[in-house]
Amino acid sequence: MKRFFWIIILTVTTAFINKSKAQLFDSLQQIIKSKASIDLRLESRYSFINNELAAINGIRIGASFRRKLRFGGGISWLKSDLYDDIYIPNSNGDLISNRKFLRLGYVCLYADVVFYKTKRWQVSVPIQTGLGLSWYQFNDSYNLNSQPKYFLWIYEPGISTHFKIFKWLGLGMDVNYRFTLKNNKNISEQFSSPTYALKFLFWADQLFYDLFPNSKITEKRGPAQW
Repeated sequence: MKRFFWIIILTVTTAFINKSKAQLFDSLQQIIKSKASIDLRLESRYSFINNELAAINGIRIGASFRRKLRFGGGISWLKSDLYDDIYIPNSNGDLISNRKFLRLGYVCLYADVVFYKTKRWQVSVPIQTGLGLSWYQFNDSYNLNSQPKYFLWIYEPGISTHFKIFKWLGLGMDVNYRFTLKNNKNISEQFSSPTYALKFLFWADQLFYDLFPNSKITEKRGPAQW
């Protein structure tokens, strides 16, 4: 059932893109020539690792062209405390319980292309890929000195939509699928999973243009736009 769901998502996304592919490429050529602004985001995505709900936090920074094309890089890490309890014998031979925490971190490149846009609605195709590390450690704070660590590769395509309440405020939702390849069977967790994110969107520059329509900055870079 899950595989069927993702086939439908990918089919619909592909159909939208193919329908307007020529227009999309022509538009991107014009957009990439425009002046870029900074794309800075804090993210929190939810997915499943071994059937447990897990939060992945991230920071993204890059360039945005007319709010229709964004690309850049970032870093993400596992926020949730996922652990196993193991028992290790002490010097007296008694079994002592120890909690083993799973940790995950990766750097990535991302791109996000808008292919449908109205005054309030926007639909885009976000893609990110990156390399990272996963490991176990015996405390809940990230310890980069923990050994050993295992490499993994991540690829995450999806579809994103948002609704603008005002020119500077909106709500959004991402539905993606995270594919992972890891190089060691010692990390038994399955990282491949659907990912979901509900977003609260705030555009500080658009609010500034609305509040100060006669400023020199607004005259140069504004006005606020839907």
